[in-house]
Amino acid sequence: MSTEARGRSRALRDARAAAERRRRKRIRLIAAGGGLIVVGLVAAIVIALVNAAGGRPSPAAAPGRAPAIATAGGALALGRAGAPVTVEVYLDYMCPYCGRFEAANGGEIARLVAAGTVRLELHPLAFLDQASGGTRYSTRAANAVATVADRAPDKVLPFTAALYAHQPAEGSQGLSDARIAALARESGVPAAVVDAFAGRSFEAWAAAATQRAFASGITGTPTVKIGGTPFKGDLYTTGPFTDAVTAAAKGAR
Repeated sequence: MSTEARGRSRALRDARAAAERRRRKRIRLIAAGGGLIVVGLVAAIVIALVNAAGGRPSPAAAPGRAPAIATAGGALALGRAGAPVTVEVYLDYMCPYCGRFEAANGGEIARLVAAGTVRLELHPLAFLDQASGGTRYSTRAANAVATVADRAPDKVLPFTAALYAHQPAEGSQGLSDARIAALARESGVPAAVVDAFAGRSFEAWAAAATQRAFASGITGTPTVKIGGTPFKGDLYTTGPFTDAVTAAAKGAR
């Protein structure tokens, strides 16, 4: 494992540990809260989920609201429901290794989804907020993608490709909101959907999805599963991933 990959894994472990400390503290506070247990629990859960992704709850956010195509597992489901192969991709829009995976395989994923071979479950995570100089780029990007998924799902993959084609360096301030919006428009996202990015409606959902990924055992990005099995092949060269999906599709027939 490279130094950058180890650093990313450490960031995930640190985030999970911090979330666990917050959970224990929340339990103690709830126990002392008496008649305010129910109200305190709801508020604490929302705050913990958002803070776990490195951000703060927004007054404009709708806690618990999920995009129209979201699964119970925190993914954005794209493609034919009866496709022979389900591919799960866990990514963070600030993660440089995710950018390499997209460069090698993003076009193939789009082709396989369009052909009805793959049902894609895209998990946009936001654990690298800490690597964007306080601008919470991972959360802002995840919210934008989730907004597109909610209202123009056929544009999710073109928008994802554009975000990675113009991916900011890890440790930078990330793309501005205006630049994210411009890339969305260039990807064919309708203007009304782009305007909805400012509402930040899915930031809490992105935080919860990130926590859910931690809890499920995800330890790094990109993580790719084919038919529920982690793909252990070369993620950064075109070919191995497609071959694995093709073999899985043949086995499903």
